[in-house]
Amino acid sequence: MDLPVAPPAFDATTGPKRRRRADRGVDIGAGCGLVFSELVALGVIVGLWFLSGFNLDSAKTVAFDSWWNYLAAVGGVGVLALAAAAIAGWAGAVVTVVSQVVMATLMCVIVFGGVEVQSHQDQRCRDMPSSVGCQEDS
Repeated sequence: MDLPVAPPAFDATTGPKRRRRADRGVDIGAGCGLVFSELVALGVIVGLWFLSGFNLDSAKTVAFDSWWNYLAAVGGVGVLALAAAAIAGWAGAVVTVVSQVVMATLMCVIVFGGVEVQSHQDQRCRDMPSSVGCQEDS
């Protein structure tokens, strides 16, 4: 007859401590939820930028807004991703840590790429204010 084996009530081993990990299902759910919410935030930021240069009046020429404020918002989402990765690392949620580090890396690429593109656009507008995409201050 097989008797059930209960876990020890007190483990007095002196070796390395057992690492506490988060439940794998909760870990995957939290990682997927955070990635989804960050992608929605990126979509909203890019959508607001797109709507800044959208106008139904065909007689009016509208240029898109500068990327600087939108890049700051993307950077803020990246900082939140890093904070979530740090908290998940403390809780032992490996999947969430990896997903948040990937999202923070994506945010860094978007921010640094956007800074380069916007700096180039600003320089072009300083050199030739009448070029395409430059707003004329009237």
